[in-house]
Amino acid sequence: MSGTDLFQGATFAALLFDMDGTLLSSIEAAERIWSRWAARHGLDVETFLPTIHGKRAVETIAALGLPGVDAVHEADQLTLAEMDDMGGIRAIDGAVDFLAGLPGHRWAIVTSAPRPLALRRLAAAGVPVPDLLITADDVVNGKPRPDCYLLAAERLGVDIAACLVVEDAPAGIAAGEASGAAVLVVAATHREEMATPHPTIGSYAELVITLEDGGVRVHRAPAA
Repeated sequence: MSGTDLFQGATFAALLFDMDGTLLSSIEAAERIWSRWAARHGLDVETFLPTIHGKRAVETIAALGLPGVDAVHEADQLTLAEMDDMGGIRAIDGAVDFLAGLPGHRWAIVTSAPRPLALRRLAAAGVPVPDLLITADDVVNGKPRPDCYLLAAERLGVDIAACLVVEDAPAGIAAGEASGAAVLVVAATHREEMATPHPTIGSYAELVITLEDGGVRVHRAPAA
């Protein structure tokens, strides 16, 4: 075994990855689209933008309570705009190689993006599509509710308590916590340090894994 065990010797039946900010960076494209939308609706763009990350668009819009605004329609229009803007979409450092080391039945992507947008961003970033992809379309309640992670564990046929949720945004971290899974935070796209009790990495190069009969163990790579 190499490096420091991050989770007290736990062996995980599955790793459940968020997508945006965790496996790929879409922050440039997302903020371009959402900035224009916020300005059209008279919102303070700088204050509003931090609220969009990690949550489904429809819930972000509905929470604003804007008079006369149909959250479902607006979310659909934003998705179309985001699908046309793949500028700056890239894989998080080390993510593709890290995923390549995981057996297909040991990981899934659990994203707040609608399925068509998720597939387009994964392709643009060169991140593989997993056997199991849970999207905004698959649940009634999005993050920070745990529904999406519970569904992923159910479909993989594993106990959520034996899973590791890999996340970057507060809403997703809260969803992972509420699900009962262990949580690992990816800070690759963070502009400010996030206070969190969970282990945190800036790149997947900081991790090594050990495959065992019962699943996957996750370690911090030894210092070079």
